[in-house]
Amino acid sequence: MRALYTAATGMAAQELNVQVISNNIANMRTTGYKKQRAAFQDLIYDHVRRVGAQASDQGTIVPVGVDIGGGVKTVGTPRLMGQGTLSPTGNDLDVAIRGEGFFKIQVPDGTFAYTRDGSFMMDAQGRVVTAQGNPVQPTITIPQNSSQITISPQGQVTVVLPGSTTPTLVGQIGLTRFINKAGLNPIGDNLFTDTPASGTPQDGVANTDGFGDLQQANLEQANVEVVTEISDLIAAQRAYEMNAKVVSAADQMLQSTSNMFR
Repeated sequence: MRALYTAATGMAAQELNVQVISNNIANMRTTGYKKQRAAFQDLIYDHVRRVGAQASDQGTIVPVGVDIGGGVKTVGTPRLMGQGTLSPTGNDLDVAIRGEGFFKIQVPDGTFAYTRDGSFMMDAQGRVVTAQGNPVQPTITIPQNSSQITISPQGQVTVVLPGSTTPTLVGQIGLTRFINKAGLNPIGDNLFTDTPASGTPQDGVANTDGFGDLQQANLEQANVEVVTEISDLIAAQRAYEMNAKVVSAADQMLQSTSNMFR
């Protein structure tokens, strides 16, 4: 019976929907995380009687067709790149982006990845790196025994060197943006890589030409709204249950039909 397979596609779609929602909730405290949502489309239709077809030799037209849908399919899990709330941390190397852009990071294979997670730290060479030890690009090195690390909204990093009272510029944190941020490929560790869908990376300076500005001693929180996620979770659960009831009803109808021939 067609209804069994149609309802099964609905159950599979809602199962994936719950997986997406659960990942959003699991990452509600992940710095710079951008939530996802599941997008669905209806499947191809079986046109038993096509709308607009000629209904008689006198030229009358079928005003309404008979179209039997095949169910639903998942067509994507787009990422919503809205701004997350900035949370002060008091850590000089924590940086949040307010607006467009990503931090550019060099990963171990020499290629670049991009992140909204600005919870930076220093490695043994004084370089500014991510929690995985990947250096921020362009590379910024904090001199030994320096103090008063300051990061401007434009990304300029200054420190006060030993024996001096004047801030010294030691580097600048750049930003990279994409024409289609939703086309970025997530690879874990709060990192994305560019793809043909995201467009070519465009490097720039923070707080200029539409790039976002930087906020020192702040981190961007995940843009996950728990109340919304819980509401979506309940709706997905109810949709799954309804599809399960359709499967049960279709099974009972098949059983009744089978009993008629005994």
